[in-house]
Amino acid sequence: MTVQTLPESAKEVRQLIRTGQWRGITSGVAPGHVQANLAILPRDLAFDFLLFCQRNPKPCPLLEVIEPGKVEPVITAPGADIRTDVPAYRIYENGVFTGETESLVDYWRDDLVSFLLGCSFSFENAMVEAGIPLRHQELGLNVAMYITNIPTTPAGVFSGPTVVSMRPVKRDQIVRAVQVTSRFPATHGAPIHIGKPEDIGILDLDKPDFGDRVELLSDEEPVFWACGVTPQAVALSCKPPLMFAHGPGKMFITDQRDVDYAVL
Repeated sequence: MTVQTLPESAKEVRQLIRTGQWRGITSGVAPGHVQANLAILPRDLAFDFLLFCQRNPKPCPLLEVIEPGKVEPVITAPGADIRTDVPAYRIYENGVFTGETESLVDYWRDDLVSFLLGCSFSFENAMVEAGIPLRHQELGLNVAMYITNIPTTPAGVFSGPTVVSMRPVKRDQIVRAVQVTSRFPATHGAPIHIGKPEDIGILDLDKPDFGDRVELLSDEEPVFWACGVTPQAVALSCKPPLMFAHGPGKMFITDQRDVDYAVL
């Protein structure tokens, strides 16, 4: 099942995910709906992580926090189940990525707190409408993501590097790309770096840390946005005993509309 054949309703897409009928990359899926990164942690780490998000709003813009043991995101997607409605989940134990699963039902505990963080897939629809092509969508690829040398602001046990997503943008469209995405601060907002990947610690654009390689053409510059995969890089750095997250590029799709989060 391709993006073109998926329903445009976020609820219907979540149902396909929940029943195992579709588990693909969510870029371009349910256009116009806000997508979310996911981080799930034990309650005794939840305050530190909440503070970490508050101190790092570019990579970790909070959309919703689900109370301990609860599975329904009542603000952003009433009726959804955070354990089953994401295409893939990653498991981190003591800072080690130990595998992926299609459901968290068998892993669920009453002390788990879920955090939904804004995702840059949410402003991609606005970029396309503004005439800015997105090569990863056109080729059916995941967006390229990189661990940078840009530090996050520590909070409690949480600290580590910022992750960015990269989209090639034609030089004559860069200003427009900044204007369009800056209207969506709840989903990472404006880029944090343009050009010269080595300036932020990226030595080889052809080797992303997450996602797929996306070709950069001669009339383009790499444009980098803060990315909600940052908590996964932080988990590798500060080693919490347990953390669940979304598979990179496989987001939770909310019922919220991106236009409702836009600013003038």
